[in-house]
Amino acid sequence: MSVTASDPWFQTLFADRIGGANYGKGTDIYKFEKIKRAKRKALADHPERKLLDFGIGENDDMADISVREALTREANKVENRGYADNGIQNYKDAAAEFMQRQFGVTLDPVTEICHCIGSKPAYAMLPAVFINPADVTLMTVPGYPVAGTWTRYLGGEVVRLPLLEKNGFFPDLDGIPADVRKRAKLLVINYPNSPTGAVATKDFYKRVIEFAHANQIVIVQDAAHILLSYKEPPLSFLQVDGAKEVGVEVHSMSKGFNMIGWRLGFVAGHPKIVQAYADVKDNSDSGQFMAVQHAAAQALRTAEIPVQVRTKYQRRLEKLVAALKQVGFKCEMPGGTYFLYAAAPKAAGDITFGNAEAASQYLIHEQSVCCVPWDDAGAYLRFSVTYIAKDEAEEDALMAETVARLKGMNLKF
Repeated sequence: MSVTASDPWFQTLFADRIGGANYGKGTDIYKFEKIKRAKRKALADHPERKLLDFGIGENDDMADISVREALTREANKVENRGYADNGIQNYKDAAAEFMQRQFGVTLDPVTEICHCIGSKPAYAMLPAVFINPADVTLMTVPGYPVAGTWTRYLGGEVVRLPLLEKNGFFPDLDGIPADVRKRAKLLVINYPNSPTGAVATKDFYKRVIEFAHANQIVIVQDAAHILLSYKEPPLSFLQVDGAKEVGVEVHSMSKGFNMIGWRLGFVAGHPKIVQAYADVKDNSDSGQFMAVQHAAAQALRTAEIPVQVRTKYQRRLEKLVAALKQVGFKCEMPGGTYFLYAAAPKAAGDITFGNAEAASQYLIHEQSVCCVPWDDAGAYLRFSVTYIAKDEAEEDALMAETVARLKGMNLKF
């Protein structure tokens, strides 16, 4: 694509990692933007029809009142006005207490824990700790892309490991070619897995640790949904013998504590990796507002908060599974997360769908039912139970309306 007279003078200066001289000229539309556009059109075309939004991927409740009160109290203290740099000790102490209470994991709060301004920046910074040009990051798909994006920014390569239902939504580590394993430095995993809902087992984590030692690959485990585990108690990677020797686990305050907008989490594990992450972080940000960290410490020390959050989303998921089964979806209660990952319909009546994106667009346009498509490892739809409903009666009414709308579509699977 050539530079035109209408382009700004710096058009040719954009870095190749974001498109170079072609930056801003592409026609591809990110799938979440497609969903937003389809939602706006559905609302405009059918103002009389409520949008049933199962596409939202963020908690619908505010943080607990005790946490909000702690924020107010701490925000009014003069000593909390400054830069937090790599975190306050109170938050790191609370994180260590939480890991001990919840998982029986002992961590040094000084050397083995460092905060992050939400887990997203941690996945951007950890590749900077390890990745040189031509190095490989192994990443499961579908999944959260940030570590892969930054690997490519740094001149590295991303090798995608598909999560297939037949494999229990675990990556096929044995199937990774030897030349790829030789160049790989990072393996990024995520359990409970978003969006599939699969939960890790101790046997899987043991295989991951063995894989890391055999191939000298560092493990980054994304634990954002760990407190939303339903079939078994939440399982931390760091609970498994040897895990701390091969990597880190990244925790988030968002999902399990209703603190999505507060932007706080922590990286925990091998002290040398935590130190290197902290060094990169020290050159990237100046830390989260101290009052937020003190409030999050309050949350981490309040064991009942994640129990309440988990109970709510488990109830909603059970209702959604029952509702979707009524209209032909083949789905089961997920092991974790607040997402239901289900095979997309292949057709609606005489209309066939080439992929999950086509199916999701049809559901939005025809019945104002919004969900997120995933076509990375088969055609699947992700339904989130973070919709707005003030009580169980509203939840039940929403499920009934969902069944009513989808039942008449003659979905075929």
